[in-house]
Amino acid sequence: MFEKLFLLVKNNAGTAVINNPVIPEKYREAVMNDASSSIIEVLKGQLESGKLKDLVKYFQFSAIYENPLINSAVNKFANKLNNFYNISTAEAMKIADGLIPPVMHQLMEESKVEGSKDFSLSSILSKISGNVTDMGLLLNQMRIA
Repeated sequence: MFEKLFLLVKNNAGTAVINNPVIPEKYREAVMNDASSSIIEVLKGQLESGKLKDLVKYFQFSAIYENPLINSAVNKFANKLNNFYNISTAEAMKIADGLIPPVMHQLMEESKVEGSKDFSLSSILSKISGNVTDMGLLLNQMRIA
């Protein structure tokens, strides 16, 4: 799943990262890795803080551009750009806003595709939880409730 997420980031990174003169070519791969890890960290943080229900709602409803998860991932990624690559705060936010929302939207859409093993919601939750528990059973219980 993590490799597939990186590919989603890479496929959406054109203007924001790959063709952006602010990001030196030697750092572009690392920047894309940081974008992927920012998304994973935010999703994992939701799970670890007991906000599974909110996380499930994120994947069920399409108004994600106003979702706090998106904002958290954008801010986390922008902070990494600012701190690790010395990119100004304004430029880092512009890059993060150009990359993170489309990737998370695509991730959400992929999670709804029947037969998608890498991006099914139960697979995503199992991976970010460290395969601790069968999330499919938990999700089914939440749908019933």
